Amino acid sequence: MSTVAISLQSGSSGNCIFVEANGVRLLVDAGISGKQAELRLAHHGIDIRSVHGVLITHEHADHVSCAHVYQKKFHLPLYATGKTWAAMQRYRSASAHGEVRLFSAGETLKIGALRVETLSTPHDAVDGVAYVIDAGSRRLGVLTDLGHVFTELGPAVASLDGVFLESNYDPDMLETGDYPMALKRRIRGPAGHLSNLESANVLKAHGKRLLWACLAHLSQNNNTPRIALHTHREHGKHPFPVHAARRDSVTDALVL
Repeated sequence: MSTVAISLQSGSSGNCIFVEANGVRLLVDAGISGKQAELRLAHHGIDIRSVHGVLITHEHADHVSCAHVYQKKFHLPLYATGKTWAAMQRYRSASAHGEVRLFSAGETLKIGALRVETLSTPHDAVDGVAYVIDAGSRRLGVLTDLGHVFTELGPAVASLDGVFLESNYDPDMLETGDYPMALKRRIRGPAGHLSNLESANVLKAHGKRLLWACLAHLSQNNNTPRIALHTHREHGKHPFPVHAARRDSVTDALVL
């Protein structure tokens, strides 16, 4: 059975990725409105009410701002670490009355016929995680908001057949842009985001098994899909197709 992945939106304006494998349907993050998630899934013939759960990476608004809607309107359970769940409740981005299933970073979850590995990230969140969704024959990674290229990232990518990988900013655009210096330091610092070049180097070094990669969480002000893809073509020279997730709309389905 195929693993199907669809980015409903990716970037600082909101994040949500759909994954289906082994009869299990999941969303990763809830940073777009329930209406948009419903419409964009319907574009691919998918009813959002058939989703089995929402995997939360961390508590930042572009990943969880509409989680309470997914709980109340669509009755979807949330999966989050205890610290992330507590932060979401403080920021009122989740419903205390909705179903939540807590786990610890590094734990492997069993959801239906899927194993979901959780990987702690050094991003500047209270307890951020990335996910590897293991369907047995295929492994898909959703690896964004990573902070920096940490030790466990390479082996994780090396184990994957497909990946959504952060490729957030172009260093020259960030340097010459009008962001305050403190924000520039945060983005390129050890708890910020991966640049196009860092992302390309990760895939070049560790992506030998990949059938495709999709660049994710591109900055609106410090990156473009054209620049990100060019960097990957020039520096990565990847033998597999490389796509770029859209900041404001749904992408085509990617299949493993």
